[in-house]
Amino acid sequence: MIMSKWNDKSEFKARVKEFAKKMDIEIKALAVRPMTNKWASCSTDGNLNFNKELLDMDKEIGDYVIVHELLHFNVPNHGKLWKILMTAYLGDYEAIEKKLKEIKTGMK
Repeated sequence: MIMSKWNDKSEFKARVKEFAKKMDIEIKALAVRPMTNKWASCSTDGNLNFNKELLDMDKEIGDYVIVHELLHFNVPNHGKLWKILMTAYLGDYEAIEKKLKEIKTGMK
């Protein structure tokens, strides 16, 4: 598989907004910034933060983190509904999740 990286922060943010629109989720604030131990975080009032390290990773991984985080606005856990929705938006999300875990393991 060919790795496809993000051009810049604005391209990544545009992708977040694209998914948010598709998923009917309102974002109040969106930031891409340094984060020490998470790929992303969201708050109940509509604020989203993404780790800037995602910009150096494959877009497929970025999409995974974006969808994962956006789903938490409506599904607070990683239960059956969350898994069904991840599959609906990304297909075989577990393969991407595995890649991300391998990257995280390499970071420590």
